Amino acid sequence: MTGIAMGSEVGAQAARARALAVLRIRGRALAVALLPAAAAVILVAGGTSDHLVGPGWDAARAVVSAVALVVLLAAGIIALVVARARPAVSPTVPIAEDAAPDLYRLVRDLAERLDVPAPSAIALTPDCDSWLEDRTHPAHGPPAREERDELAGAAGGRHRRTAAPVLVIGSPFLWWMRVGELRAVLAPVVAGTGPSAHPDIAAARRFVRGLDAAVATAADRGRCPAFRPACAGIGWVARLLLRSCRQHAAEMERGVAAAAAERAQAVDYGVRIVAQEQVGLAYAGWDRLLTRVALPAWRMGRWPARLDAGVVAALTELSRRDRLAEGFASRLGERPACDLLEEPGTVDEAASLLAARLFHGGPAECGPDWAPVDWSEYPEEVVDRKWRTDAARLHRVLDALGVRRAPDPTVHDPNGPTLTRVLDHLTAPDRDDPEPSDAEATAASPAATSDADTDAKPPSRDPATLDAEADAEADADADLHPDEDTPRAPRTAALAARLSAELAREDAAAPPAPAPGASPSGQAGPDALWDVDALPLFPLQPPRTERELLTDHVTAMVCCAAMDTAGAQPGLDWLDGPTLLVGGERATDLAPRVLSLVEDGDPDPLRAWLSDLGIRPEKPVRLV
Repeated sequence: MTGIAMGSEVGAQAARARALAVLRIRGRALAVALLPAAAAVILVAGGTSDHLVGPGWDAARAVVSAVALVVLLAAGIIALVVARARPAVSPTVPIAEDAAPDLYRLVRDLAERLDVPAPSAIALTPDCDSWLEDRTHPAHGPPAREERDELAGAAGGRHRRTAAPVLVIGSPFLWWMRVGELRAVLAPVVAGTGPSAHPDIAAARRFVRGLDAAVATAADRGRCPAFRPACAGIGWVARLLLRSCRQHAAEMERGVAAAAAERAQAVDYGVRIVAQEQVGLAYAGWDRLLTRVALPAWRMGRWPARLDAGVVAALTELSRRDRLAEGFASRLGERPACDLLEEPGTVDEAASLLAARLFHGGPAECGPDWAPVDWSEYPEEVVDRKWRTDAARLHRVLDALGVRRAPDPTVHDPNGPTLTRVLDHLTAPDRDDPEPSDAEATAASPAATSDADTDAKPPSRDPATLDAEADAEADADADLHPDEDTPRAPRTAALAARLSAELAREDAAAPPAPAPGASPSGQAGPDALWDVDALPLFPLQPPRTERELLTDHVTAMVCCAAMDTAGAQPGLDWLDGPTLLVGGERATDLAPRVLSLVEDGDPDPLRAWLSDLGIRPEKPVRLV
């Protein structure tokens, strides 16, 4: 214990030394601002005492006094902006104490064992991380109230505004980790409230956050369009001070983290070593769930309402597939940390909606085009709709290109959309079927678009103009980007480019998300604490390449044909996302056959696969 206490004290002393260095920079800036005023005072005092008299001294007094007034005014404005600018705050889901009394009790007991102040509140973030966040700035909440500390208890009779930082916990931790593991993971985080309570460290942090907020305020020209020169000056001074104290601030935070880590070693050290393995596993499962499962739903206007519960299902599925993860399944018999919440489902839904906003940029409220979806409804609401929407878009583009349909007189709708049409277009030699002209494409488009959804087309644009623009984009992309992300065959590259242009038009025609309003009490809601115009803050994936888009659309068409002609079903794989179920089994061998068609123009592997499963590509499929 003595060694731990000494190590913690060394880290705290280093943090305080760096905090004093930051405060000295603030003092020097103040001294520079007061220097002209001090010179003016000396000159005025010399004149009143008849020591500095004469026309030259009078002119010097006037000039220096004017400069001092200007410098003092500028310094006052800059200081006001630094003090009043709203620091950045992480988007979180606040958790009240009555909604999670057991969780608050766990954090309070942990703070007592560490002999540090308890956090003022708890919030959840849809990410695999935990930290302390200072939200004592007036812009981060309602006006200060005379109240007792929420978690610190009856430490004294003094009433004050809560100043302890907020504990932010990653929501996947609550669902995947057990109670003991969560306590061990939070120990070094909660221990950080000890050094943070020191006045010098708190003052240095406020100064750095104020400078950072002032830089952001000056850079936002929409806030001060008539005062851009003043904003530029404020931003220059704030950036100069921020660069001067950046190194000291970084070393101060390292000292605080080192002191917290040393202090936390006395609490559940052995359990924390095991818990760190769960942190990495939870992160891998969360990333896989967002990119493979949640992202397709978000693109379809649906947001899964139980993402955190999905992490448990994904990692449990991983434990069944990977022999190295077999030991993790035995943990599921212990009490999960989400039991510390009174209503885990409600909290999970709020965190899931926030994740959709941060990683995809969806609106803040539900609507017809943005609705929650349960995991049991995911195959029908997301997978089936996604495949049929992509298939409809693929046939719309083929119609615009003037690709003729292959009529089948044996079916009820001989001119319906078929998989054969796609296969023939991607495999036929280019010399046998030259690309149609703009006039032919325009003439062929109205006859075929009755089978598909045409709502995504902008109503104010002429179809001929859109087709001509898309043809130009396809030719330019095929000529300027002959890389591995572009299909090699010219007709395949043209189709991929047209698909990309069509998808871009649909995204541009989508209505923007409504701006969030204020709360009924008149205070700014949670969305007002961060820039909603910058959503998504953390895009999950870069834009898909043309080859990836074409592969996805051809795969969707194959899946539609399998569902409509062979009785296949849409399914959900927790690790891979949308999947095709044939006879109750995942069709894992479809992707390489589609790639062979798209990249090499070889349909034989895919045709053999279709024949083996009894899928009839010549039959029309149902589109959206």
